Amino acid sequence: MAGSSSLRPLTRLLESSLPDKLKMGEYQDLLTQSLIATNHVQDCAIIDLKNLSVVTISKGFKLDAEETQAFLNAFKQPNIIREYGLLFKNANYKCVRADKDSIYSKYNNEGLVLVKTGMYIICATYTKSMYPSVCVEAVEKLGDYFKTKGK
Repeated sequence: MAGSSSLRPLTRLLESSLPDKLKMGEYQDLLTQSLIATNHVQDCAIIDLKNLSVVTISKGFKLDAEETQAFLNAFKQPNIIREYGLLFKNANYKCVRADKDSIYSKYNNEGLVLVKTGMYIICATYTKSMYPSVCVEAVEKLGDYFKTKGK
């Protein structure tokens, strides 16, 4: 797969023994090392499912309460998202995939990847100069990491 060598930092990070309870700075490091470092994720965030608050977010990325609520609703009704798409940043993102665990959508040459774990929604975006497959793989691996930790 093109760009898979950019996933090496993620693989090393996930193979390391991180403590079960990560501090806020460690969550930020996790985003940076596992997603941003691939060079195929533009912006990303981890959202707490319980209260829809942003646990950590990449620098310069903004998510409002309506967007985080829309993400949660999308996972509750993936069939609606598949048919009508997902409104994000005032654009209707066409659904590429939607199920109970993952939602992939795109608008022109940009994309949005959402992965739900037991406690979080991981959100990542990519732009036209990035490989969507690498973004998806990195977000899914981070989601799998949280799932193995019961998060």
